[in-house]
Amino acid sequence: MKRRNFCQKAVLGTAGFTTVTSTQLTPQPDRTTSSSTPTQPAIQWRMATSWLKSDITFGAVEELCQRVKAATNGQFVIIPYPAGEIVPPLQVFDAVKAGTVECGHTTALYYLDKNPTLIFSISVPFGLTAYQQNAWLHYGGGLEIMHQLYADFGMIAFPAGSVGIQMGGWFNKEMKSLADFEGLKIRIPGWGAQILSRFGAKVTVLGGDEILAALKVGKIEAAEWRNPHDDEQLGLHRVAHYYYYPGWWEPGASEDILVSRQQWQNLPKAYQQIFQAAATETSLTMLAALDAANGEALKRLVEGGTELKAYSREILQGAYQVSVDLLEENARQDVIFKDVYDKWKAFRSKIYQWNRINEFSLEQFMLKDFI
Repeated sequence: MKRRNFCQKAVLGTAGFTTVTSTQLTPQPDRTTSSSTPTQPAIQWRMATSWLKSDITFGAVEELCQRVKAATNGQFVIIPYPAGEIVPPLQVFDAVKAGTVECGHTTALYYLDKNPTLIFSISVPFGLTAYQQNAWLHYGGGLEIMHQLYADFGMIAFPAGSVGIQMGGWFNKEMKSLADFEGLKIRIPGWGAQILSRFGAKVTVLGGDEILAALKVGKIEAAEWRNPHDDEQLGLHRVAHYYYYPGWWEPGASEDILVSRQQWQNLPKAYQQIFQAAATETSLTMLAALDAANGEALKRLVEGGTELKAYSREILQGAYQVSVDLLEENARQDVIFKDVYDKWKAFRSKIYQWNRINEFSLEQFMLKDFI
């Protein structure tokens, strides 16, 4: 990204970047043409995804595509494909950038090597919860920053899903201290991988379709995937006994739709607005679906023999300090990262103060009988 351009106000170059509500889903007819003549072109896109067909995430993506089709009277069709059907789950970014597909649904956690500043568009370890992340993106400047970051790759990205605070991974041994990570072969992406590697873990990034087999044959000894529902669907409880929490490396992970900028600019304005509205809606409905499903899934896992374990304070405190160190190191090395980091910290401070008063105080009281 060119530094002289980054700190200027984003000029997006196309209409339709303002967040719209569900009441705007139906495109308005072009009044310059006859009402009996189709006013918008028929367009079909392919969407590569990083998700297994059994994931709630993939189901939410399918609903997004159905909503776009219905709102355009069948004129704008997006066909989603599970991980591996077009490209492997960790190559969605490259497929969109190369024009192999028009769009893709994925997580920036897989692509931080391309630009570490993308961490602020997805989930900073020990950072914002899903609701706070949503506020940061839509009303804290995060979405404008996200558009600027992806513009360098010839893409536009929109938040289109949220998974909430995830679980902390599956292990076949107890993790009592930071020393227990020394030499551990674990599947984990993003900054979680960088943090654990500093404790001596041997980290690797695998797509969801590879995790179970890797655990079975000993290629890895531990893994984190997503949440109780999706982990159960994947079958991780069949090859690992201990299920740790919380997933401190992804406290409020949002997921994105990446779109070829050229393809986006060719869309009619009405299609752009419909697409954005459907993406925003998916961030709400995906989180709701997961919150509704995860409690029951976790109950089944525990009743089936899975042992829940909380990370020790030593592990959490050590991981938190390394997370802060990573943020500070990147800020010293990259002026763009520092600019975004400073904005993110200012927003975090304000929303933490508010949530300490409204949410945290009430939850402390209401959950006291369950702790």
